[in-house]
Amino acid sequence: MSAKQHDAGVSIFTARSSRWLAGLCWLIAAAGLVLTLASHGVAGLWSVWPLLLLAYAGWALFWHPAVIVAEQDVVLRNPLRTISVPWAALVTVDTKHALTLVTPGRRYVAWAAPAPGILGTMSARRENLRNLPETTYGPARSVRPGDLSHTDSGQAARLVRDRWERKSADGSLLAGEAETTPVHVRWNWLQIAAGVVLAAASAAVVYL
Repeated sequence: MSAKQHDAGVSIFTARSSRWLAGLCWLIAAAGLVLTLASHGVAGLWSVWPLLLLAYAGWALFWHPAVIVAEQDVVLRNPLRTISVPWAALVTVDTKHALTLVTPGRRYVAWAAPAPGILGTMSARRENLRNLPETTYGPARSVRPGDLSHTDSGQAARLVRDRWERKSADGSLLAGEAETTPVHVRWNWLQIAAGVVLAAASAAVVYL
């Protein structure tokens, strides 16, 4: 997992495993391209659309998604949509299945921060339960698997909760504004269109 601090107090979280998966997709696509050129020459390039689709999927599904924690909001950069949740709209942070920002009207899931599976939970150590934001803990200081500090969802949730608690403590957030604060959702139409075009071209190569 990776969380980078940028200018103006912006932290960007991406899962390290996703970077590896993106790299694997690109490596397979590159190997396929080399083999195609070796076997069929330049004339074989018309058939590489599935490889381009694989490379694009590596970027769209694994490299591009992120959780961006800024001064004004939390942005979930997902494959299909980009969701901007202002701090005033946030009610709670959940990690049951993935980092989820809960507002009065809806729940918004972060593609970039999934909760751990059984292996991830079993690999937890005592230090993964300590020094977490206070809003992380449940009854008797219990911690959900998705909040463990060594997990993707836990690391992203910690960034969000730390900033949220600081803003609440310094008076930046006023009670009672969540119901009237809008959440901004934008469909990633260019990414969707690129995926559709590559998928259609790949299908044409396979079935025609």
